[in-house]
Amino acid sequence: MISTLSGRVTHIGEHSLTLEVAGVGYEVNAPVPLLAEAHSGQSLSLHTYLVVRETELTLYGFFTRDDRQLFEMLLGVNGVGPRLALAILSNLSLKAIRGAVGGKQPEVLSSVSGVGSKTAQKIVLHLADKITPMDGDGLLPGLHPGDNQLLEALTGLGYSVVEAQAAMQSLPDDAPDALEERLKLALRSFSK
Repeated sequence: MISTLSGRVTHIGEHSLTLEVAGVGYEVNAPVPLLAEAHSGQSLSLHTYLVVRETELTLYGFFTRDDRQLFEMLLGVNGVGPRLALAILSNLSLKAIRGAVGGKQPEVLSSVSGVGSKTAQKIVLHLADKITPMDGDGLLPGLHPGDNQLLEALTGLGYSVVEAQAAMQSLPDDAPDALEERLKLALRSFSK
């Protein structure tokens, strides 16, 4: 197995980048946050996972070993393949995934395109004994009872889960309980 690759970025695509190592260009599929930070000419070291299929070899790359391990754990869930696992890691931070699993909140995972409610529940059950929330984890500190609905509303408007979480964290402690008011306040944070 190819565990790590270190080289120079020569191309960045929508879902992958090309990493030149000793004169050989490796196409590495990667989560969106990694692709957003990478730039051509940059020296980069990635933790990789090689998927071997009958007709192809596909590399997946991650900044940290923890991200790669989570990718591998997601692959262990029935119904989750490499593309879906990569989509989850593209839309949710490691902290958010740990918080969703620890807080038994499959709706956070089902907010990712392609993850249905049954698959989200399988992920939570499968990962429950494999990852544990760390101090400071949790979807949001001081989760308000209506925040699951607020998260759904924001993601339904086209914001990513990460953007929605950031907007929800910007809500003042004395924010009203009504969903409509909390939504208005969260939307205001995007205009700042």
